[in-house]
Amino acid sequence: MIRLCMAFLLWASLASAQNTLRVASYNVGLGRDGPGLLLKDILQEKPDILAIARIISTVNPDILLLTGFDNDFENVAIERFAALTGLEYRYIYAPLGNGGRDSGLDINGNGRLRDWNDNWGFGRFEGSEGMALLSRYPVTNSRRFDQLKWQDFGPPPLKANGELFFAHWPALRLAAHSLWDVEITLPNGALSILAAHPTPPVFDGEEDANGLRNAAEISFLERYLGGEAMRDDAGLVAPLADTPVILLADLNADPARGESRKPGLRALLAHPRLQPMPAYDTVDWERAGRMQVDYVLPDARLKVLESGVYWPENEALLDRAKTRHRLIWADIALP
Repeated sequence: MIRLCMAFLLWASLASAQNTLRVASYNVGLGRDGPGLLLKDILQEKPDILAIARIISTVNPDILLLTGFDNDFENVAIERFAALTGLEYRYIYAPLGNGGRDSGLDINGNGRLRDWNDNWGFGRFEGSEGMALLSRYPVTNSRRFDQLKWQDFGPPPLKANGELFFAHWPALRLAAHSLWDVEITLPNGALSILAAHPTPPVFDGEEDANGLRNAAEISFLERYLGGEAMRDDAGLVAPLADTPVILLADLNADPARGESRKPGLRALLAHPRLQPMPAYDTVDWERAGRMQVDYVLPDARLKVLESGVYWPENEALLDRAKTRHRLIWADIALP
């Protein structure tokens, strides 16, 4: 009880010391070839790990969504990594998602089970390139939507002859990684963080399976923001709460460039519950060049004071970080 009271007092002190909330999203590209390898690199303080931690500490967000981070069952890696930033994130939400999770089905139809492409979401192992939410404020509730069916949010991929591309289509899950609605308690009330990392709309064939899945995941976000009741993994069917919401995501989609399907993303960016934000380049692909794929989209009722992308002129730091993504942030006024 004493420890809980001390934590609350520290949180209350933090709340009274600032009148802005900085939120951010960052694809850190910290995926490794096997389980435990990222934790090993973190403990050894490899240069790319330290460079990413330095970028995070420089921007100093209060709430941060990390994507592309290898998670584990006990959150050991994310806790050790958060410590390297030097920032006190007392609340971490990082359950394992669909990436690398075995479906038990022969999804790719090659007659074998347990291939990478037989997982609910692509990944070398369970927890591969997952998501983690770090917060200075208490995480008080959460809803996960990792078991929703793909077929309820978009059309199926088809072969050239019109047949279903996936034999197990009705069973396939929507989320390539995870879809979260996380409630965070601020000094002035509750805030919902809507977090997502849809699959890249590339690396497929004429059936456009990844493109269709990316669009379907974005469709979920638009419909949930629009008030549609959704069934979460605990079985609760309910709409998004009527509290302010901020969408943090690597949507793997640019509204004007790249191979993603544009109508759904454009509808999401123009959603009346969200406010328009400046268009920022957030990634620099080796072949495709710069695009906007990472997003911080606040509720229309919130007051945005400032926003930006951390893209320093220090190329050496960016080279050490290795990830091609850049951290995007926004400052929100706290009443």
